[in-house]
Amino acid sequence: MFIDSHCHINFPDLAARMPEVLANMQAKQVSHALVIGVSRPKYPQVLELAESHGNLYATVGVHPDDPDAEEYSEDELVALAAHPRVVGIGETGLDYHWCKGDLEWQHQRFRTHIRAAKRVGLPLVIHTRESAEDTIRIMREENAEVCGGVMHCFTETWEVAQAALELGFYISFSGVVTFKNAAQVKDVAQRVPLERMLIETDSPYLAPVPFRGKVNEPAYVRHVAEHIAELRGIELAEVARVTSDNFFRLFAKASR
Repeated sequence: MFIDSHCHINFPDLAARMPEVLANMQAKQVSHALVIGVSRPKYPQVLELAESHGNLYATVGVHPDDPDAEEYSEDELVALAAHPRVVGIGETGLDYHWCKGDLEWQHQRFRTHIRAAKRVGLPLVIHTRESAEDTIRIMREENAEVCGGVMHCFTETWEVAQAALELGFYISFSGVVTFKNAAQVKDVAQRVPLERMLIETDSPYLAPVPFRGKVNEPAYVRHVAEHIAELRGIELAEVARVTSDNFFRLFAKASR
């Protein structure tokens, strides 16, 4: 079985055909998926999916790319994370691609999420884009190793991966690893210890080959696993087993 450790199936492209999305997961042996919170307005959709389907879980957080987003306080994140279907804090982190100028607001949002995660003992789901140095720096300053977590949709260098691994974090690979020009991501996917690897879709974005350019969905996480197995010269079943075990080890509130 495979697990999609990061998806946005509450977004319109997928929410409108949820029965089909869930059936496709089953057909491709994708047993569970983690639906990621990115904003206060969308969070009720995320939680409703997790409450309605035994194989879906939720996280709570505010994505780093919106300077005008309504924030959660640390106490609010702690309270929401007490829900039995909420297994992590995030998506959080830093994004310097879409956001420019004085980004102290973004740094503070990230710190708030880390502090909440440490208080509740849940893992972080971290987004970093063109901001790896500051992301790692803030993780170290805030002692993010206390709660741990995952660097989602990893596209950085091996050196950044090593820094995250040293803090006890997992590295998650999306459909990007299947792209022909993603040499850096393929290199990291070959070097990360299997026991610290997760797989994801980030759907509806970043569909893997052979679906690149189309709407992504959790069923396609199998293609991510197939490519990683090919890169590492191991059996697909090994990637499936290890990444599934890793998911339940990291997101310990989730049940098989």
